[in-house]
Amino acid sequence: MKKVESNHHTFASISDAHRAFGLPKPQHPLISLIGSANNGDVVNSPSGSHVLNFYKISYKSKLSGRLRYGQHYYDFDEGGLLFASPNQIIGAGDDENTKEDCSLYALLIHPDFFLGYPLAKKIRQYGFFSYSTNEALHLSEEEKETIISIFKLIQNELKGRIDDFSQDVVISQIELLLNYANRFYKRQFLTRKAVSNELLQKLEDLVEEYFKHNTSLSQGLPTVGYLAEHLNLSSSYLSDMLRLLIGQNAQQYIHSKLIEKAKEKLSTTSLSVSEVAYELGFEHPQSFSKLFKAKTNVTPLEFRQSFN
Repeated sequence: MKKVESNHHTFASISDAHRAFGLPKPQHPLISLIGSANNGDVVNSPSGSHVLNFYKISYKSKLSGRLRYGQHYYDFDEGGLLFASPNQIIGAGDDENTKEDCSLYALLIHPDFFLGYPLAKKIRQYGFFSYSTNEALHLSEEEKETIISIFKLIQNELKGRIDDFSQDVVISQIELLLNYANRFYKRQFLTRKAVSNELLQKLEDLVEEYFKHNTSLSQGLPTVGYLAEHLNLSSSYLSDMLRLLIGQNAQQYIHSKLIEKAKEKLSTTSLSVSEVAYELGFEHPQSFSKLFKAKTNVTPLEFRQSFN
């Protein structure tokens, strides 16, 4: 069977993307802002899914149908902001219900544009660039005005006369856009708390099943990647959700569950500390004892003795 990946078109440069859009060469080889919110102008990406070798931040109005984003599909009925990092799959898929990738604005930024600036590393810390499903940022009317105003600032700067301060100014404007997006994402997590609580319950059930069926004996300790994959989320989205709901990231959540299960086994069974560690998925009992002591301030043996 032919692999799906062979159908993805790769855009190696921003100039390649401009040609696909039917646009003239970009004014700057490392950054371009396509489209305008004026008069309802829409940027239509090439049909079919594609992979970019640069960052893409796009604002989409209300659209019907589905859009491929990462390894999944996202329903864009409500529109919103989409963030894609280099090597992510985006665009329409083969499904007849999918929709073309249409945007009022599409900001394309090659990673080299950030070289020499702190944002070159910091941009990787924005979790929404690695989200793979259910994470488009929906905007209220007020938030939409804020985001579009920043797009306009960037657009004016890129169209203006290039001088020694141009890149500094644009970098600052991009960072402002990302910081606002970060704030609005946190708001979205809170306003969609019912959905998040449902995911939290699914996570609780998933971890419970993991230990109930002794999956740890064959796969070792549960990992963030394992949990995220089985919930159809990205690891960063899962951690962000947990931070807002319970004040822990995904790894801390796993540790808390490990300690919880360890306490159950130490207080209700006659298994040795090594056997408890093995059943939980630890390769070395010493690692289990070290984690247990760090989280509870007592050793596994001291904890067990407190019940006798």
